[in-house]
Amino acid sequence: MKNFNAYIFDMDGVIFDSERLYMECCIEAAEVFGIDNIEEAVLKCIGLTTEKTHELYRNTYGEDFPLNDYWREVTSRFRKKAEGGLLPVKAGAMELLEYLKVQNIPVALASSTRKEMVERELRAAGLIDFFDSVTGGDMVSKSKPEPDIFLFAAESIGQDIRNCAVIEDSINGIKAARASGGYVIMIPDLVQPSKQDKEMFTDIVISSLAELKDLLESN
Repeated sequence: MKNFNAYIFDMDGVIFDSERLYMECCIEAAEVFGIDNIEEAVLKCIGLTTEKTHELYRNTYGEDFPLNDYWREVTSRFRKKAEGGLLPVKAGAMELLEYLKVQNIPVALASSTRKEMVERELRAAGLIDFFDSVTGGDMVSKSKPEPDIFLFAAESIGQDIRNCAVIEDSINGIKAARASGGYVIMIPDLVQPSKQDKEMFTDIVISSLAELKDLLESN
């Protein structure tokens, strides 16, 4: 794999091992409200903005779904388990970010989560200084699988997206990355890509950020 002018990272499931924690909170909240089969809906929401997630819940469960109460329950549980630096960082993340910093390679973060929350979580983990820019889902009009967030992130660090590698874990994420024109690196987390997804939406699929660092160092 060649080196790129810049690297754009998704956050949840790539930098933070947060998707499993989020799923746990969703299951617990679903039990409170007696909601069935929440796991399937949650998996479809990975990589989406809050607004798109709410839309998917309504389409799945109908207008009677107690969305506001359910969402408050999920958010409350997640914050209790994750705030104050408790959100687990993915293995190899710190080492890869340190390597890119030493090499003076621009690094951006592009997450569907609101920018305020993204910056809070990065700051709590001691990671925010590794990123030259942070783009949240509330900063673009169209969410993944549309490419807007990655195009915005590339522009924010003065780069042509065609010279950037995008690191994603979700199906919505790799679709957005492919549509943007960037080089798509997938590191699957909760959802494994199908053979067709790999062929259509990725350039390379690897197992971890540590493996990515090894690939970059071997060039």
